Amino acid sequence: MKHFSLPLFSRLMAGALCCLLIGNATQVLGQVFPALGGQRAGISALTFLKMEASPRAAALGGTTICLTGDGYSTYTNPAALAEVKGVSAAVSNTSWAGGVNFAFASVAKPFSFGSLGVSAASLNSGAMPVRTEFQPDGTGELTYASATKVAATYSKRLTDMFCYGFNVAYVHEQLGTLSANTATVDMGFLYQTDFKDLRFAVMLQNFGPNSTLKGTFGTDSAFVGRKRNIDGYPAPTVFKLGVSAVPYKNTAGDQSVTVTAQLDHPNDNAENIRLGAEYNYKSLLYLRAGYKINVADQDFPTFGAGLRMRMGRHPLRLDYAYDRLTYLGTVHRIGLCFQVMSDKE
Repeated sequence: MKHFSLPLFSRLMAGALCCLLIGNATQVLGQVFPALGGQRAGISALTFLKMEASPRAAALGGTTICLTGDGYSTYTNPAALAEVKGVSAAVSNTSWAGGVNFAFASVAKPFSFGSLGVSAASLNSGAMPVRTEFQPDGTGELTYASATKVAATYSKRLTDMFCYGFNVAYVHEQLGTLSANTATVDMGFLYQTDFKDLRFAVMLQNFGPNSTLKGTFGTDSAFVGRKRNIDGYPAPTVFKLGVSAVPYKNTAGDQSVTVTAQLDHPNDNAENIRLGAEYNYKSLLYLRAGYKINVADQDFPTFGAGLRMRMGRHPLRLDYAYDRLTYLGTVHRIGLCFQVMSDKE
């Protein structure tokens, strides 16, 4: 009788374990991907908080949280702000459909105890004619819709590979004669390895209490000054998981390709997956593309480019992103990211 060898037993056990994992993975995928079609739209307020402020992130399909730190990190993932050296600043502008405009600005500086930053994001609809039940063509008056977020950021590097950060923000919304005020918190974590610049990130974005519009409706007739009770709705909280890596870098080190992937779990819509890739040529020219899976009105890929220049010894990057929406047309984003290097760097 032959003895049962230990290596053979180990291989059988490994095979059984693989079959078990594959079976469990199949069940998990069967549960996750049908959930991607779940409908939770319309249950949150302040949805402008989900708009991309960084043209680089937008060009990469919205894969924001694993990107290397820059001036936009105060918005995309506060943990990455700990990677930025020197004073950094960023500004961007997004031309949305229907004449809507979204602007962003931030500035940050590292200190011995961590990095601090402040940022502001603003959405404005432009002028709109006032219409009533009895004057549907307009009363001759104009009204506006706007929303503003002002945030303070703190980020800290705990080790060479691990960073964390958070934002505390005040949010104001104005819809004609109605207004709302609330506060939100962002929390992010970033871990980087030595293998292919592999990075993992987790972020909870826009966590806060319900926002309730207050004010009066009506401009004429029996509706003048009538108060309405409006329910409060939560901010568009999003839980994000991301990973990025540099699978290709040539021997000279002047060309590389970065790939990114991210899973978003919003509280007001279906889960979605975002993919992106960036080609870097001599740290001067960046070409980017991305794709969003299961995001409504986002059936087309995203594209963009970046150009890195210098003002003296201080790096300056110009970014552009092109996003073609299925029903709302084309969205253009442009931004500048500037970094002031100290004499020691």
